[in-house]
Amino acid sequence: MRTILCVATCLVVAVNAQSMEPDDYIRPYRENPFYWQYKDEPMLLLGGSKDDNLFQLPDLEAHLDEMRAAGGNVIRNTMSARQDVGFEVYPFKRLNDGKYDLDQWNDEYWKRFENCLRLCAERDIIVQIELWDRFDYSQEHWEASPWRPANNVNYSVEQTGLVNQYPQPAWRNQQPFFHTISGMPKYAKELDLVRGYQERIVDKMLSYSLNYGNVLYCMDNETSTPPAWGRYWMKRIQDAATAKGVPVFVTDMFDDGYEPRRSAKIRQAIDDPAAYTFLDISQVNSRCFDEEHWNRFMWVVQELQASPRPITNTKIYSDGETNWGSGTPVDGVERFWRNLIGGAASCRFHRPGAGIGLNDTAKACITAARKAESIVKFWDVSPHQELLFEREPDEAYLAANPGSKYVLYFTDGGEVTLDLTQHEGTYTIRWVSIGSGDWGPTASVDGGQQVRVAAPGKGGWAACIIQTATAVAP
Repeated sequence: MRTILCVATCLVVAVNAQSMEPDDYIRPYRENPFYWQYKDEPMLLLGGSKDDNLFQLPDLEAHLDEMRAAGGNVIRNTMSARQDVGFEVYPFKRLNDGKYDLDQWNDEYWKRFENCLRLCAERDIIVQIELWDRFDYSQEHWEASPWRPANNVNYSVEQTGLVNQYPQPAWRNQQPFFHTISGMPKYAKELDLVRGYQERIVDKMLSYSLNYGNVLYCMDNETSTPPAWGRYWMKRIQDAATAKGVPVFVTDMFDDGYEPRRSAKIRQAIDDPAAYTFLDISQVNSRCFDEEHWNRFMWVVQELQASPRPITNTKIYSDGETNWGSGTPVDGVERFWRNLIGGAASCRFHRPGAGIGLNDTAKACITAARKAESIVKFWDVSPHQELLFEREPDEAYLAANPGSKYVLYFTDGGEVTLDLTQHEGTYTIRWVSIGSGDWGPTASVDGGQQVRVAAPGKGGWAACIIQTATAVAP
């Protein structure tokens, strides 16, 4: 059995790399660090797609164009290779006997990855990479994995401590693969061999991705592993970027993020902006509904006021009632818009099976958001629920730059009072149907008073309200 470990440098130059100056890489917006800027311009990230490891899609280019046509500009890209559909390949070379050699690459895997980065860069689409997905390393996915000792020629159970079956669900955190860092609960010296291969594959990924300015890095998919695991990889990525002279922004996604007030992991991420240079709060988009979803998300926003950073939602759940609280498509659209009004930098519908992906409902929702953005830039406003009166629970949500511009979101029709008493002048209301993505009616109101604003009908609606004429002094 081979035990040779090849350690690769993370500074290899990938072919066909994007030519960009470091200042053009994605980074927090200088005027409002809760949002991103890319190529020196602020950018709101919206999306939805039909798969997670998007770089492996046979029809990737057509799918990106479909999303872009609806107004989408962000994808989630796990580095997974689950062979549950049939078109995925693993990153390692497969030998004639069916086993894998972790010292040799499968060029097709990396060709697909670089192609995805290039196609997205050409379309100004941001790629949020996830390095590790815990579901790839347990139960049936582990059975086929090249990392499984029985499936490769590089190490054995005795050499690493990894075994050939992990039948427990991934959330139980029984897999030593995620404990290869010294000091972690399941760490053993034998796991250093595995970590060497883990470092090698991360460095290989970076040899492509650091050449592109449209990339964000999330370490895990809803991890329940101690934060030391993600912190190790965040630092490795940051060190590699520093050596190359380019900026990177990194985070981790925690399974208990759906209860952020109670999550010690979310707390430590909020309190360490040097390590967690943005937050992914995707799990808050499951298990909670209606106004409680808003309250939990707004708690994160408020806690970040001392060290503002972008908040991404790379997974908005919404594909039907489940025992873990994915919610319905209606819940997903509502979560999408509450996040927008609350100040999220990125909102993306999760893939089908747990989300609505890029179906017609998702596309209409994204299109409606872009139409609202054409009137009011979301980075120019912030939540102002105190300006709404006669509001029922979960009826309406408001972001505003008081006296200048407002975005008022109704979850399912309704009527509220908007306080304009401190601001004279005339205001134009431009309605957008979230259900269809079409413009609705236009109206005008006078400021200097409390104004009743009623949605044109049932369903989701957004009102873009801007001052169009200032009051004339008598």
